[in-house]
Amino acid sequence: MSIKKPFSEARSELTDIVNHVAYGQDRYVLTRNGKDVAAIISIDDFELFEQLEDYLDLQTAKQVDKDIKKHGTVNWKQVKKELGL
Repeated sequence: MSIKKPFSEARSELTDIVNHVAYGQDRYVLTRNGKDVAAIISIDDFELFEQLEDYLDLQTAKQVDKDIKKHGTVNWKQVKKELGL
């Protein structure tokens, strides 16, 4: 469950929030001036996020490798010359 809380309130309730996140599986979305600015999530959720990020990075790298094999690479000196660098 996600709970929205103004950052100014969360500051004074941090211990309780961390306990709710760690043991109650809650997620907190912190707001500032009514806008979402950060989230406090459990370490399990964080590790899952990291795994997802790694997976997406690997998929991007595989796609780049395919593109290089299909289209080749660009000469860096030539690109700099064309850009006037």
